[in-house]
Parts: sequence; structure tokens; C-alpha cells
Amino acid sequence: MAPRANWKGYLKVAEVSCPVALYTAASTSERIAFHTINRATGHRVHRQFVDSETGKPVEKDDQVKGYEVGSGDYVVLEPEEIAAAVPESDKTLSISAFIACGDIDNVYFDKPYYLAPTKSHAEDAFALIREGMRKKNVAAIARAVLFRRVRTLLIRAYEDGLIATTLNFDYEVRSAEEAFDDVPDLKIEGEMLELAEHIIKTKRGKFDPAKFDDRYEAALAELVKAKLEGKKIEPRKEPKLEKVVDLMEALRQSAGVPVKKAKATTHTKKKATPGAKTKEASPRRKAG
Repeated sequence: MAPRANWKGYLKVAEVSCPVALYTAASTSERIAFHTINRATGHRVHRQFVDSETGKPVEKDDQVKGYEVGSGDYVVLEPEEIAAAVPESDKTLSISAFIACGDIDNVYFDKPYYLAPTKSHAEDAFALIREGMRKKNVAAIARAVLFRRVRTLLIRAYEDGLIATTLNFDYEVRSAEEAFDDVPDLKIEGEMLELAEHIIKTKRGKFDPAKFDDRYEAALAELVKAKLEGKKIEPRKEPKLEKVVDLMEALRQSAGVPVKKAKATTHTKKKATPGAKTKEASPRRKAG
């Protein structure tokens, strides 16, 4: 069964165009979901909008959107007024430029979609765009009206199709300065840096998504299974706090370098010379 398209339109570059569709590439729909239940009756509960002052339920036809301009003061917007603000769509994913694949910082990546042709006669034009991008190792910047907004997408060749990733708007991406403002500017060098480089070298590998399981999801599945089987649920033991160790010592242990133990220092008493008298300390004089 073919997946349901999130959007259908045309992919266009210059005078070349072809009918395409966007399909969800990453979804959380397979995750375990819970309902809120009334503990006393075992029945599901439903959410209800109530007036914040009167506490009375508000019917759906009386619910409108409002923008707060002051404490308790709102500009009310009717559904048709909001609908009028939605940009007009020509159902076209128009490519405006081609860029190097690494030109956009990953912090701007929002959500990926598979992009594929929808008609058999469009396959030649689609393949032409895909293979041209693959050969030049470039990505395309395109814009289209998606989900009520004009969205910018990064399009890349991917297997037999394309991947179109919506990009965050510039105002949505927060500056890193605030997060890193208190990070000191430290200069790491010498043995410490060499040990870190050695650890990185020994830990080099390749990303395999199959090796990274969702432990929380697995734990929830086991919990539900245990409850169905009537098993007793044991409370989880709190993990022991690890002892804080010296950074250099931790690096050496991680790199497999034996930790050098400090040599014990022995103190020997000086032998007294035969016949010599021990000099007594003179008593201190009082001031005055």
C-alpha cells in the first residue's frame, strides 16, 4: 500500500518541472501511546475548554483565537481573518539556487520528507534533476507554501529519490552566544590533548541507526507486558554516584595508559653526635 502524501504539487527548476509529492520520512506514530483514564471508573477522560474566570465550559462555536497585547487584554481574530493571512499557493516547489551540501548548518534542519514523482511521465524530468544534483554533489534551495506557511526546503539526492528537509526560520534559531557565554576559553595542549586524540582515534566508527535502540520505548513495552501478565513491578534502584576523578587520570585510564603511583618517601632521623648535648630552647622574654 502506497503511503499517504503530505503534499502534492510540482518541482520546478528553470523551465523544467514535474509533478511530485512529499511523504513523511520520520514519524513518532509507532511509539507507545497512553490514554488518560479515570482511576475510579476505568473510563477515558476527555479534555474540555472552560472559561478561566467563570469555570463554565465553552462550546466549540464560541472558541476563537486571541493575541495577548496586555494582561488579560486580547485582540480577537475570527477564523476567516486568519485564513485570509495564509499565503496563496500555486502548488509549486520552486528551486531558486544550488549550493554545496555542507553549506547549511544542521541547526537549521527541521523535518525531512521523501520527495518522489507522482506520474509516470514525470520520471524522466525527476531523474534528470536528481542525477544532475548527485553528479555535481549539490543540494537545492526551494520554496513552497506548506501547511499555511511559505517554507524553505533543502533538497538532496537520496537513493532513487530526493530528500526535502524543511528549514527553520532565522528567527526560530537561537543564538549560541547565550549558551556558550560562560564557557571559558581554555587552551588544551601537551599530554592531555594527545590522550584525547588517542581516545578519539580508537573510538572511530560508522553510524548504524540499527545499533541505537530506544531504551525508554523498550522499557515501556516491558512494563505493559508485565502488567498484563500480573507480574509485580519492582521499583528501579537509584544508580550509584560515581566518584569524581582527576581529568588527567580519567584520560589515562580511558587510553589504557597505566597510572603511575607516587613513590613512597621515607624519612630518617639524623643520628646524634656522641657526647653532643641537646640545645634547649631559650624561654621567651616578656615584652615590657
